[in-house]
Formats: sequence, C-alpha cells, structure tokens
Amino acid sequence: MALVSRRIRGRAPSGDYWPGFVDAMSSLLLVLIFLLTIFMITQFFLSQLVSNKDSALESLRSQIAELVNQLALERQEKADLQATILSLQDSLSAATAERDRLSALAADGAGADGRIAELESALSEEKKVSNEALAQVELLNQQIAALRRQLATLEAALEAAEQKDREQQAQIANLGRRLNAALAQKVQELAKYRSEFFGRLRAILGDRQDIEIVGDRFAMQSEIFFASGSADINPSGEQQLDKIAQAIREIAAEIPGDIPWVLRVDGHTDANPISTPQFPSNWYLSSARAIAVVNYLIEKGVPENRLVAAGFGQYHPLEQSGGEAANRRNRRIEFKLTER
Repeated sequence: MALVSRRIRGRAPSGDYWPGFVDAMSSLLLVLIFLLTIFMITQFFLSQLVSNKDSALESLRSQIAELVNQLALERQEKADLQATILSLQDSLSAATAERDRLSALAADGAGADGRIAELESALSEEKKVSNEALAQVELLNQQIAALRRQLATLEAALEAAEQKDREQQAQIANLGRRLNAALAQKVQELAKYRSEFFGRLRAILGDRQDIEIVGDRFAMQSEIFFASGSADINPSGEQQLDKIAQAIREIAAEIPGDIPWVLRVDGHTDANPISTPQFPSNWYLSSARAIAVVNYLIEKGVPENRLVAAGFGQYHPLEQSGGEAANRRNRRIEFKLTER
C-alpha cells in the first residue's frame, strides 16, 4: 500500500493531499483494529476471570451450606449431650440417696440382732395362735356342714310345701270356676224367678199408669201408699201391699232354698226439700217409707230374712226435667228381687 502511495505521489502534483489522507486513514484503521484486538483479548481474559469467580462463589456457597448443616448437627449433638448429662445427674442423685440409705441401714445393723430375737418370739406366739385358729376353723367347717345339711332338708320341705301350695291353688282356681259357674246359674235362675215375680205383680195389680218396670225393678208411685210428707201406709196402699205379699209368698215357695235371694224395698223422694221434727230431710222420709213397707210385708207373712229396706232420698231420680209430672214419677217405692 505504501508503494502504491509513492507511485501515486510520484505521478500526482505536489498540491494533492489525497494520498496523505488515505495514509492517515489507513494508519487510523490499523490503530482501531489493534485496539479492537486488545479489547477482545481483554474481554476474553475478563470473562475467564468472571467465570472463575462464579465457580469460586458457587464453591463457597456449597461450603457455607455444608457448614450450616454441620452446625445444626453440632447443636443436635449438644442437646443430646445435655439430656444425657441431666439423666446422669438424676442417676447420680438416686445413687447418692441409695448410698445414704444403705449407710443408715448399716448403722442400724448393730441393733438388728435384738430385733430378730423379738421377731422370732413374736413368730412363735403367732404360730401358737394360728394353731388355735386352725382348730376353730375346723370346728366352724363342721358346723357349716351341719347347717348345710339342715338347709338342704329345709329346702326339700319348702319345695314340698310349694308343690302342695301349687296343687291347692289349682284346686282353689277350679273351685272358683265351679263356684262362679254355680253363681251364674243361680243368678240366671233368680232372673227367671224375678221375671215371673214381675209378671205376677203385673197380673195382680193390673195395668196402672202409676206402676212401671224400670230395668230389674218394679216401681210404684208413693201416692199409692202414702200421703204427702207422711210415712204411714193408707188403706188403699195396704190393699196393694196385700197383693204384693201374696205374690212374694207364692214365688218364695217356688224358689229353691239354696238361692240366696232377698226382696229389696227402696224408698225415693222428689227434689222438694222437707224439714219436720219427724223427717229432717228426704233421707229420713225415703228410709221411713221403705221400712214401713217392709214391716207391713212381714206382718203379712213374708219372711224377715228375705226383706231389705233402703232409702235413697232425692238422689236417684227417674226424670231430671223437673215439674210436677216428673216429681210424681220420682216419688216412688221400688221392689227388686235380687241376690243377697
């Protein structure tokens, strides 16, 4: 390139500066190339240096992590050692206490011989007492065996008694069933005679408005027998009672003697109160009227043991409506043939 420049300069006029400019630019280019080369070489070495530093830093980090792990292991070992030291201290304290106890026992060993002699004497006494106790136990065993034999005998007797009681209970139940059947039969027979008695009374007394059958009772209004507020039977009432007494005597002759029957005479009043020296209340009036009827029937030959008198006052009315018609119906004498 210098040769070309000299040739150019040889041919160019002296006033042309272009070759010099080219030379300068070439020199500058060479300098730049040199500087770039130096820069590249420097960058290469710097990159190598940085890479070496990173490797060293990573190595240091690994070493630090390893040291941290070792430190943790050291702390764990320290804690284990401290626990072991505490355990050893406890064992040392227990060993010291045991040593002191053994020392105290060794100090007391001098008086142990006398104590042993006392214990041997006490043991001999205990053996003696034990032998006596064994003898008592044997006696008690014999007594218990005798009691067991007595108990077995009593249990056998109790079992026999219970068996007998069961048999008697069965007999009682059988008798109860038979008795109930017999009573039911007697009740049926009595019902038959009651129906027959009511039929005879109806036939004797006629179809009157002041006489009615209420259930199993023959009801007759009180006006048939008594005046108002009185318990004295009037002549008309005596005539009706004569007929009733005749019917009772006839039916009594037909009823078997083993049927326990009675004729109950019930007195009833209305709700109008009464308060007289003779009858302080309707209780007294109704009872007195029933007793008067019973006494008259006894006079007419009806057996006394077949009659019952009862007073109910105003507390069992046939009608609750009130009024004179209801009061007349509620004032009544009832005849009921029933069992005793």
